Amino acid sequence: KECERKLRVCVATCNRADYSKLAPIMFGIKTHPDEFELEVVVLGSHLIDDYGNTFRMIEQDDFDISSKLHTIVRGEDEAAMVESVGLALVKLPDVLQRLRPDILVVHGDRFDALALATAAALMNIRILHLEGGEVSGTIDDSIRHAISKLAHYHACCTRRAEQHLIAMCEDHSRILLAGCPSYDKLLSPNHRDDYMDIIKSWLGDQGQECDYIVALQHPVTTDIQHSIKIYGLMLDALLSFNKKTLILFPNIDAGSKEMVRVMRKKGIEQHPNFRAVKHIPFEQFIQLVSHAGCMIGNSSCGVREAGAFGTPVINLGSRQTGRETGENVLHVRDADTQNKIYHALELQFGKRYPGSKIYGDGNAVPRILKFLRTIDLNESLQKTFCFPTVKDCISQDIDHILETQSALAIDLGGTNLRVAIVSIRGKIVKKYTLPNPKNHKDRMQLILKMCADAMRDSVCLNCRILGVGVSTGGRVNYQEGVVLHSTKLIQEWSSVDLRTPISDELHLPVWVDNDGNCAALAERKFGHGKGLENFVTLITGTGIGGGIIHDNELIHGSTFCAAELGHIMVSLEGPECSCGSRGCIEAYASGMALQKEAKRLHDEDLLLVEGMDMKLTEPITAAHLINAARLGNCKADAVLNKASTALAVGIINILHMVNPTLVILSGILASYYQAPVQHIISERALISTQNIKIVTSELEEPALLGAASIVLDYATRRLY
Repeated sequence: KECERKLRVCVATCNRADYSKLAPIMFGIKTHPDEFELEVVVLGSHLIDDYGNTFRMIEQDDFDISSKLHTIVRGEDEAAMVESVGLALVKLPDVLQRLRPDILVVHGDRFDALALATAAALMNIRILHLEGGEVSGTIDDSIRHAISKLAHYHACCTRRAEQHLIAMCEDHSRILLAGCPSYDKLLSPNHRDDYMDIIKSWLGDQGQECDYIVALQHPVTTDIQHSIKIYGLMLDALLSFNKKTLILFPNIDAGSKEMVRVMRKKGIEQHPNFRAVKHIPFEQFIQLVSHAGCMIGNSSCGVREAGAFGTPVINLGSRQTGRETGENVLHVRDADTQNKIYHALELQFGKRYPGSKIYGDGNAVPRILKFLRTIDLNESLQKTFCFPTVKDCISQDIDHILETQSALAIDLGGTNLRVAIVSIRGKIVKKYTLPNPKNHKDRMQLILKMCADAMRDSVCLNCRILGVGVSTGGRVNYQEGVVLHSTKLIQEWSSVDLRTPISDELHLPVWVDNDGNCAALAERKFGHGKGLENFVTLITGTGIGGGIIHDNELIHGSTFCAAELGHIMVSLEGPECSCGSRGCIEAYASGMALQKEAKRLHDEDLLLVEGMDMKLTEPITAAHLINAARLGNCKADAVLNKASTALAVGIINILHMVNPTLVILSGILASYYQAPVQHIISERALISTQNIKIVTSELEEPALLGAASIVLDYATRRLY
């Protein structure tokens, strides 16, 4: 429904950056005086001399400023930002009461914009929020999402941002996918031919196209000290790189004062290669970015507007890492050394990339004006949210009360894939086993199918699945649910995200961990480790692995390879291990190592002894070696003594390093090794550790039970 009178639109701008997005809309509104009445409110850093008094460019653009509000409390720290929000909230009511706008247009994620949105929402003024739904990676995200929740209407820039707003329960009919208004100017066919004059006016006569750098770095308010460190490293790298550089002062966020101090300490303002400025008019700034050899820093301009020109960009730190970018952006997330930043400059400087239109196609303003025309001022001002459908339940159900809380456990073995429904008491209610496919695609499809079958069966079995736990060999980033490097038994299984596809398919939380860690967790919840704060689990199977519980916490290590117990070296010149080293416990005492020795003895006709019943076609295994030793084969007995000694020496090293209360042997060889290992420890360990017990696990399925325990501990609010 079209409005019968002019729509009174108030555009509030807080700084040079948001004005570049708001100005095209303001010009669009101004060209339709019969439909719209424009009011302009200026606040924030626009009115501060240190930041260029940028309100003047608004006046130069021939806009009448209805109100100027001095809202910035100086100090450039966290407290000053909070005080600035408070000061804005004190001053805004008088202005909004006087202007009485039908709709207030606010942009982005600044603390000033949060004050504007808060005041307008409390005063029953409709709010149109620009650029909601985006993710950048700092406190700005929280502010941006808070403004989105206060806003009545949204004009977003990308399809992903639109989906984020919908996921945040915003009304789809009040979300406009417009694109970024600044792109209307960037993609305009009326290109300026005087760009060389602009370059020389800011960089001097030596400034040449594609042979200079634009630098713009802002503080990250959630980690100010790290921001200052990165800023100093960036300046050092730019000094070493020795190219003409146009550097803009940081914004007014907490930490900016310290960053400027770093700049001055390094003499940047006097250096012949640098031109340090507080403000550049947007039209000239985009020309400078367009023709730069590279842009560096963490400004949103680098990941947004610069992409339209294909300008190479180096984004430092975390401030913009969540944003969608074109291929022109090289992220240096851990910008912790000057050399790393310098190398990025070497890679990016002077390149050109295809232009990107992720953030707009040049037609945002017409869409926004059309959207404004559709606003019905007679509609209720009360904002509604589109929550997902939730089944109403006012009565209890006996089946729900009697449901067994359970987990779905997956064990990714080298030979078989196993899935099980495991109850909260550790009972395996139902288990599914199928051969493990050899390639990545088939393996993933089979996992999802087996999980889907188990989920269907869980209903009939009256089990409520709380989540999915995955046990797998190799090195696992348990925080991300990614297998970083797997064992040789599972090929094509590196850098594999297991969490996302399983979670997307089953709509359940998913946890992933190494099989040795899972065995330790199984013991902690269901086995010998129950109630113990410090113990070690050692798996003695095809390979050797394990997990360490210390102070009731599972130890993962800084690179997720703690408790690689099978690769403790007990000899400098021992047999070759599957890891590529020599003398590891696994090379002596694993099932594969014993099988290798059994085959060697068999090939030399030294394995069979009287009493051994063995078919000619029967494959040689570690079991034959153990059987031969029991029947008096001295060669087999010598191999097993060496294996037991190697395992015991490795465990002694563990006892001396972490001093656990208990060591639990798990796996198919555990019962054989327990007695000889305990004996060797009693002879060779320090007196203070000789009495630590070596016990054999009584759990039949430690990998599955451990995977399930992660789910059950989390889902029942226990610590993992």
